[in-house]
Parts: sequence; C-alpha cells; structure tokens
Amino acid sequence: MRMAFPISPWHVMQGAFGALLAVLLAGCAGTGKGGATSVANTASTAGNGTDIVTASDEPQARRRARLRLELAIGYFEAGQTTVALDEIKQSLSADPNFADAYNLRGLVYMRLDDAGLAEDSFRRAIALNPREPNTLHNYGWLLCQQSRFGDAAQQFNAALAVPAYTERAKTLMTLGLCQMRAGQPAEAERSLSQAYEIDAGNPMIGFNLASLLAQRQDWSRAQFYVRRVNNGPSANAETLWLGVKIERRLGNREAMAQLGGQLQRRFPQSREAVAYERGNFDD
Repeated sequence: MRMAFPISPWHVMQGAFGALLAVLLAGCAGTGKGGATSVANTASTAGNGTDIVTASDEPQARRRARLRLELAIGYFEAGQTTVALDEIKQSLSADPNFADAYNLRGLVYMRLDDAGLAEDSFRRAIALNPREPNTLHNYGWLLCQQSRFGDAAQQFNAALAVPAYTERAKTLMTLGLCQMRAGQPAEAERSLSQAYEIDAGNPMIGFNLASLLAQRQDWSRAQFYVRRVNNGPSANAETLWLGVKIERRLGNREAMAQLGGQLQRRFPQSREAVAYERGNFDD
C-alpha cells in the first residue's frame, strides 16, 4: 500500500513555493498501480522461511485491519476525511502495529492541518517500518512545510536510499521544491535535474525545473524544458504563461505571440490570460 504524498500538477513554484498542498492524495497518493498492499508485502514468511507466502498466512487481525484501511483510502480519496479517520481508528484497533494505517493517518491529519498529530502518525509508522520509502517521503514533506529543511532532507534522502524504491523521481522533485523554499537554488536544480533524468516525460518535473531556471535567469535552458511541457497535453494557463515570459526574455516575439494566443483561447478567464492582455509580465 504505497501511500505517498502527490504533487498537485501546476500549483507549484510560480515565483515562490506556490500552493503545493492543493491535493493530498491522487489514487491513494501514489498507489496508481493498484491500491491495497499485497499479502506478500504484509505477511511474514510461513513455516521455516522457505514456504511461499499465501493469503492464509496473513493473520486475521491484519486482514481485518487491511480491509478497514482499504475503506479508509476510498473515503479519503472521496474527500470524506473524518469518515476515513474513523475507519483508520478501527483498522488500528484491529492491529495496533499496522504501519500503513499510521501512514494514512498522517496524511489525514495533514489535510486537517494538524501538524502535531500528523508527525506523531508518521513517526509511529516509521518506528514500525523504518525502511518504507513512501512514509519517509510523506514525513519529509510535512517537515518541509514546517520549514524544518534539514530534517526534511534527511527523510527524503532516507527514502531515496531504499534500493527497491520505484518513485525516486517524485521524491527528488519534492526534495528540489523543498530546497527552493530553503533558499538553496543550486541544490534544488541538482535534485530537479536528477528527477528529470529519471522521468523526462513528467510535466510536473519539467515545469518546476523550467520555473527554477527562469528564476535563475537561465532563459535558454528554461525554454527547453517549458517548451516540452507546452508541446504536450499537460499544458495549462500557468505553463503557457511561463513560456510567454521566457520567450519574451529571449526576444522571440513570434513564439511569444503564439503562446499568448493559446493562453487567451484556451484559458480566457485565467489570471495569466488577464495579465497577458494587460502586458503585466511581472505577474
């Protein structure tokens, strides 16, 4: 059950840190490949350590806890946060040592803006499963929100150090955003570039890297990354507006007008379209 904090696609890094906390979960926060934990991930190996683990090896208490947690995930995704919390409580009542339940509880309390209880939940999850990278990622993001940048980086790096971790690009991107918030642009560029090397097709990574390079006035490199985003299906008002400003800086009037036309045609009511019409390129 890979519950990791997702990044809201475009409410990120426009001038500063942006509204990165726009969405807490997307498909159970990174479960995109299926949702619930497989039995093999939660049950101990049966017998003398050589038997194949099957569903019957999962203790009854853990099975009840897992089913409750699956319900909690569904409620949380549907925005029914307090109902999800109640299901988590019942999951933990069935199995007080279920690390996944504490991880989701941390995400619930983040949504409820209770940083103290969120931190307690993540720390409990990590105590039970110290090498679970998605929990480490989530805890790192919570710490970053609290401006505890060194502690946040420690958690992100711990997640990245897990050999089997398959979502390294996500964590590298989040680390980069946190480093930007900490006033570490060189470190942020390195993290975002590493994320891009792993997942060059991810528009969130490309946009955030372009934003960072634009802030550093590295216009040609920023152009490369934002053009790739704007030439794909994920372009939106914010990405087009960034492209407009970069092309303007480079003196590419034709490209600038083309992007501006797209912005006005596709997103006429957006703040960015209004700024373009008024010529407010510093917005």
